[in-house]
Amino acid sequence: MSRWQELTGGTSGDEYAARFEALARSGTDVHGEAALCAALVPAGARVLDAGCGTGRVMIRLAELGYDCVGIDLDASMLDVARAQAPQLPFFQVDLAEFDPALVGIAADFDLVVAAGNVLPLLTPGTEATVVKRLAAALRPGGLLVAGFGLDAAHLPVPPTITLPEYDACCAAAGLTLVDRFATWDAAPYDDGGGYAVSVHRA
Repeated sequence: MSRWQELTGGTSGDEYAARFEALARSGTDVHGEAALCAALVPAGARVLDAGCGTGRVMIRLAELGYDCVGIDLDASMLDVARAQAPQLPFFQVDLAEFDPALVGIAADFDLVVAAGNVLPLLTPGTEATVVKRLAAALRPGGLLVAGFGLDAAHLPVPPTITLPEYDACCAAAGLTLVDRFATWDAAPYDDGGGYAVSVHRA
């Protein structure tokens, strides 16, 4: 069972969506992830939202002209995503078992984004497998962008994966680190920071 399932019971879709709706109403920018992705690849590029949840990032990218696909294991989150954007392709998939061919899509994404602490909330021991699966979905030169917490202040669970461990998973999957930020608005990352957004290239 994934740490996310243990944490939420797989029933938190409506609650999760309501939290971000409240943030948006308060004037908080809830589209930082999409903005960073849009700065990395041009409109029209193919984007895979891995661990898409309620579709917040993917729906915004689609509005900006990107060709998007979303995958997630949590049915309650996908129910919200499909209700909000029924025209977009969302698939219920375990990231550790993701194979584009099995859901009928091409494995030539320009960018794969994993936002919202996807990596630390995986099933323990599947991190390297998930990174390998996501890397395999990229075209040559494509980018994997992942942001996640590294300490208790930035995670809803105890810290599970360090940056060196994540970089090792990426290297084993044929990915090279090209940039690292402290936030989704591209603030510089200082070693020891509690949150990191990493950009790796296939």
